[in-house]
Amino acid sequence: MTDQTPEPSDGIPSPDGASHIIDTEYEIGQDNVEGSVGPFGFDIHNPVFAISGMAIVAFVFYTLALPEQAGSVFSWLFSSVTKGFDWFFLGAANIFVIFCLFLIVTPFGNVRLGGTEAEPDYSYIGWFAMLFAAGMGIGLMFYGVSEPLSHFGTSMGGISEEGGVRTDWAPLGAAAGNEAEAMRLGMAATIFHWGLHPWAIYAVVALALALFSYNKGLPLTIRSAFYPIFGDAVWGWVGHVIDILAVFATLFGLATSLGFGATQANAGLNELFGIAVNSTTEVILISAITAIALVSVMRGLDGGVKILSEINMGLAFVLLIFVLLVGPTVFLLSLFWDSLLAYLQYLPALSNPVGREDVNFSQGWTSFYWAWWISWSPFVGMFIARVSRGRTVREFITCVLLIPSMVCVLWMSVFGGTAMFQVINDGYTAAQEADLPVKLFKMLDVMPLAGITSLVGIVLVIVFFVTSSDSGSLVIDTITAGGKVDAPVPQRAFWCIFEGAVAIVLLLSAGGLQSLQSMVISTGLPFTVVLLVMCYAILRGLMSERKNT
Repeated sequence: MTDQTPEPSDGIPSPDGASHIIDTEYEIGQDNVEGSVGPFGFDIHNPVFAISGMAIVAFVFYTLALPEQAGSVFSWLFSSVTKGFDWFFLGAANIFVIFCLFLIVTPFGNVRLGGTEAEPDYSYIGWFAMLFAAGMGIGLMFYGVSEPLSHFGTSMGGISEEGGVRTDWAPLGAAAGNEAEAMRLGMAATIFHWGLHPWAIYAVVALALALFSYNKGLPLTIRSAFYPIFGDAVWGWVGHVIDILAVFATLFGLATSLGFGATQANAGLNELFGIAVNSTTEVILISAITAIALVSVMRGLDGGVKILSEINMGLAFVLLIFVLLVGPTVFLLSLFWDSLLAYLQYLPALSNPVGREDVNFSQGWTSFYWAWWISWSPFVGMFIARVSRGRTVREFITCVLLIPSMVCVLWMSVFGGTAMFQVINDGYTAAQEADLPVKLFKMLDVMPLAGITSLVGIVLVIVFFVTSSDSGSLVIDTITAGGKVDAPVPQRAFWCIFEGAVAIVLLLSAGGLQSLQSMVISTGLPFTVVLLVMCYAILRGLMSERKNT
């Protein structure tokens, strides 16, 4: 390794100021195959693009050709992984949180991403909007009302057993008949799934990518983070496998979110305009929104994703403030702080990976969530890395970990709290009794301007859908282009189209949404191992940077 400033290449900026460059003979894109098919150029990594692309195409044809068999396989995968590896997912997520907090309070936090004199590429507002829209968008719309209500309802219902095994879905020991405590437990469980743990997962991947690309001069791919461990072997099959796993995890994680978004948009359109809720409508929605995402992809990061993310954040903020002010404002503000305290109170028990009695909750909710976040981590992590150059590690971790977590707490408190208030104080149970995709719209139904706010909700789901799809396409394209961030646009279009195709075929398979969840779980499992090793690689990388701070 040497302290130097390399020549800029392939869209990756050179470090500004002192940085401990990794001295390797590998050149970004050296294994790539370049050419054109008619007017469309390509610049793809061999063999990452070929193996990933062929595997996804084969998966699509298999699921379409044998939907019943595929549905059975997906169901088996979901059950096997959530029940057999729940302890692994929970334990790993705890390690990621502890690791991030460690970096904040130690001198490693002084290291600046991009060199000692690097300056941020984006303002705080633009930065927050992009990382938040990419990281949590559709999920907050889908689960903002439904999850607090679900945990509240199951907690109120208490514990039920059959043959000595719990059959209820309540978190921990439930709170039978106690409305106040059921609400606190429900909010604590919700915040647990949307707070520190998922954002720590994202932060680990994003930090590794930013550090080894902007400070070490390596390609912006997952494999680069493992150079301190494997050396030049990362440019061979060790690295190929890591990047292919990242592509699979990202694609299926995105497909799951797109599936959730389509079902909720369909439910909202049915509420407002009576449009039928069926697979045909969902396929049309996915196809139409994928087409919109294609336009955004072609406009690039600043012209597409950034603009849409800021529009989305503005709309989301307006809807949040409306519900807060028109709803039970004092109750919601009180709930926000009480929920934070409840989260801290229940956090040790909720994060416990062994000896759990609430198996349905820990396996069906938490294991799925952690696998989902982990499958999203290559996509969100690389996206955050691309927009975070110039931040110190301490600033980076604090902002990525703490600020979005607080926004998630506020969102869940306002939307979930309003729905619970309607149940407890108004006796309005329509939202609680509705299917998951409809709960948000049922909650808005009894508030002023219901038609307008429901329409805003549908628009938010769709735009979150688009920002996830186009930013995910940019990231997968970077991985399959050997770390190049300026590869030909048709490659991004290819991945954008196939994200939509995978979401469609999984929705059409026998398992529907469960098929989507199954693929997230199965791809998230091996990538969890990758993330754990990545933590050690980050420490190695930061140690070499410390002398420059």
